Amino acid sequence: MHVHILGICGTFMGGIAALAREAGHTVTGSDQNVYPPMSTQLEALGIRLTDGWDPAQLQPVPDVVVVGNALSRGNPVIEAVLERGLNYTSGPAWLLEHVLRERWVLAVAGTHGKTTTSGMLTWILETAGLAPGYLIGGVPGNFASSARLGRAPFFVVEADEYDTAFFDKRAKFVHYRPRTAILNNLEYDHADIYPDLASIRRAFHHLVRTVPGNGRLVVNGADAELEAALRMGAWTPIERFARDGAAEYQVHALSADWSELEFRHRERPLGRLRWSLIGAHNAENALAAVLAARHAGVPPALAIDSLAGFRNARRRMEVRGTVRGVTVYDDFAHHPTAIATTLDGLRQRVGAARILAVLEPRSATMKLGVHRDTLGPSLAAADHVFLYEPKDLGWDVAGAVRPLGARATVLGDIDALARAIAAEARAGDHVLVMSNGGFGGLHGKLLAALGESA
Repeated sequence: MHVHILGICGTFMGGIAALAREAGHTVTGSDQNVYPPMSTQLEALGIRLTDGWDPAQLQPVPDVVVVGNALSRGNPVIEAVLERGLNYTSGPAWLLEHVLRERWVLAVAGTHGKTTTSGMLTWILETAGLAPGYLIGGVPGNFASSARLGRAPFFVVEADEYDTAFFDKRAKFVHYRPRTAILNNLEYDHADIYPDLASIRRAFHHLVRTVPGNGRLVVNGADAELEAALRMGAWTPIERFARDGAAEYQVHALSADWSELEFRHRERPLGRLRWSLIGAHNAENALAAVLAARHAGVPPALAIDSLAGFRNARRRMEVRGTVRGVTVYDDFAHHPTAIATTLDGLRQRVGAARILAVLEPRSATMKLGVHRDTLGPSLAAADHVFLYEPKDLGWDVAGAVRPLGARATVLGDIDALARAIAAEARAGDHVLVMSNGGFGGLHGKLLAALGESA
């Protein structure tokens, strides 16, 4: 079968491409401004890529066109698919039909932590000898690619609440039909899709409706919005977890930065972990993964031990380089809650050392200005904040961070931003760059600027 994928360089669609190629299909695809790391991964798999949306890419005619959710009506290749009556489907629908139907699906959902928790769960199953299949929204640190078929029955999928395609506005995760589902947290996000928090809560309720009675819901018991979603209806046994809380399963910090943990069930110790990750949010992610793996038959003690060897996906507090004593990190954080928790984790690790936080307001929700009132407080733990303000943003970034006073610098040019950060940074500083995109190559430009000023 010839599978042609539109929007192939997105992490999810790139994973679909990898699975289709592994299954023996001929795979081609296209994207706007074909870019790494996904383009590099796909080219290594022998997948031919087209840059842009010229309808000529539909020759020879593929057996099926898999449409990514970034493409809309009016796009030339979408219009050609419809006018010519070609066979088309969405990525989630293709995944269900060709991979998930006969598998024990373990789905990881939540506003934050999906990629990290999916990676942890996959690694636990791998070290237990179960060789799971997986599709994760990033390249997990313990594996060579973002997706693989693996060995039946287990398949881990990062379960996103974003919409499916231009012709299917349901959340992606309703397609996956998990037997085990992690619900990590629930906050307002994706303002381009959901009008309010209640609509996202209902989407999570729809996911819960798909989990069978002999399945398992692993739920953050400290999240009031998840509890509200469950009150809409739940037909599956629930295991609740929390950090230092009253939930049945708990994780406790044995060090200030949460790099040493103890896991408990009703105050009975399950195991201890010393690992390379930091932050309370990652401790919660770990406990969720341990419980989901337990449902798949992996003893908690074995699961906890395996996480000592876990390596996080790229762009999760990833060190991009150190120049003249200044360490530059790359992180995917783009929601105020994620920004605050990421900064808190770094603060716990570096102590009194200076943190320079750098943010690109790139997500659809951020561009709409939904988070402008919470943006400043989320950055308060940084010693200095640098924000990029693109010309088409439509709201006043400087006004949003005015409470930070002289600690905030707002610039509309990435080269100027790199120079300003380099001028401010001094030996011993930690520069945390946060964006859900490439940030115009800021990381490399900053490291170069730091080198020039040495």
